[in-house]
Amino acid sequence: QLQASGGGLVQAGDSLRLSCVGSGRTFSRDTMGWFRQAPGKEREFVAAITWSAISTYYADSVKGRFTISRDNAKKTVYLQMNSLKPEDTAVYYCAADPRGPIGVPIHYNYWGQGTQVTVSS
Repeated sequence: QLQASGGGLVQAGDSLRLSCVGSGRTFSRDTMGWFRQAPGKEREFVAAITWSAISTYYADSVKGRFTISRDNAKKTVYLQMNSLKPEDTAVYYCAADPRGPIGVPIHYNYWGQGTQVTVSS
């Protein structure tokens, strides 16, 4: 089970840090990802991190502004979001254990419930 938190209502240019805590299973060996879904749009890839944290991946739209990290001892993955823009408004989901390309939602076996991020202009 994955539990995402940390969303909220902020102004453009502000920062937020999302957290995703895993329970009931050892996620520390999984690649973990963050996705987001805006109203009327498909779920899109935001960032991913391998289990060792050696490799990270980002969507072009967030590169340089967002940072994904993890603390396996705390079973937690983070998404630090800086310089937020109104177009970052979406429900953000964490996911684990992809069995295919990490940027494709259907390949992930485990999903959190989502946390709303709203960025006002």
